[in-house]
Amino acid sequence: MVDNCDSAGNVDADGKDTACTSCDRPASLHQSMGGGKAADILLWKQRHVSFGIVVVATVFWLLIEHSGLPLLTTCSDVLLVLVVLLFLRANFAAFRKKQLQTLPQLVLSEEFVDNVAASFRAKINNALLVAHDITLGNDFKLFFRMVICLWLLSVLGSYLSFFTFAYIGTIISITVPALYSKYDKHVDRCCGMIRQQFRKHYRVMDESVFSRLPGSLSKDKHQ
Repeated sequence: MVDNCDSAGNVDADGKDTACTSCDRPASLHQSMGGGKAADILLWKQRHVSFGIVVVATVFWLLIEHSGLPLLTTCSDVLLVLVVLLFLRANFAAFRKKQLQTLPQLVLSEEFVDNVAASFRAKINNALLVAHDITLGNDFKLFFRMVICLWLLSVLGSYLSFFTFAYIGTIISITVPALYSKYDKHVDRCCGMIRQQFRKHYRVMDESVFSRLPGSLSKDKHQ
């Protein structure tokens, strides 16, 4: 995968042009996403599984948002229907003396559980470190960014329910990687231009506002 970086250069804090980050990205997006079954699903290499996730997520969202039923009731009803159908299917096959296809055994490996636990541990520790810095008032920039993020989440929460937000996140996570793998050159070019403009505006804001905030002053004193 070769990226065009001529028009997607970045500008650092000193105003100098730097190479775009896409040039440093691994040659294969599939490898950068882990290279396993999860990457195959997100990149639609297993189309039936990816399409099934979209369909299940859509049906579940419609049941939750438009049926008016509580979450526990909906989940219980869906599981009840599945259990009854599978039980009747097995008994009907036994009555007709037909052998059913063996279902795959669903087992979580110890390695998978350890990786998930380590990932959550790192993210939780990072969140606790950020909260510690904010409560001590050491970094006003971090406090300002956190306030903006929480305010944006509050605004989104006033328009979207949690399940709608989760549904949108699921659809984005299952579609954006596949679209990016197909149109990566165009996306890298546009993102590079947007990031360049954003860095220019942020540098102006940093020089005129952020550099005069208490967090910056305290850091200068320590230095």
